[in-house]
Amino acid sequence: MKNLLFICSRNRWRSLTAEEIYKNSSEFNVKSAGTENSARIKVNAKLIVWADLIFVMEKHHKEKLIQNFPEETKNTEIVILEIPDIYKFMDKELIEEIKVSVSSFI
Repeated sequence: MKNLLFICSRNRWRSLTAEEIYKNSSEFNVKSAGTENSARIKVNAKLIVWADLIFVMEKHHKEKLIQNFPEETKNTEIVILEIPDIYKFMDKELIEEIKVSVSSFI
């Protein structure tokens, strides 16, 4: 079973929605976190090491992960989904965008 980690800034809307979409999958273990200090769950080294594949919503999230966790991210695939911070939790458009963006990687 693959471990998927979804990252956005505050882990309230985008990454949490992604976790919600995939959390009952029999193929994946799924977690989500945020890069900001104000995040609901702040990303840490343990989460990065746990993940087989990391999805970030925007390029600056990937840059922050690599900057803050250079060792842990070295051998982990990090995919930038290019999903802007314009959605609320579980928005129909956000769900669709996440599913379409993630589908080619899983």
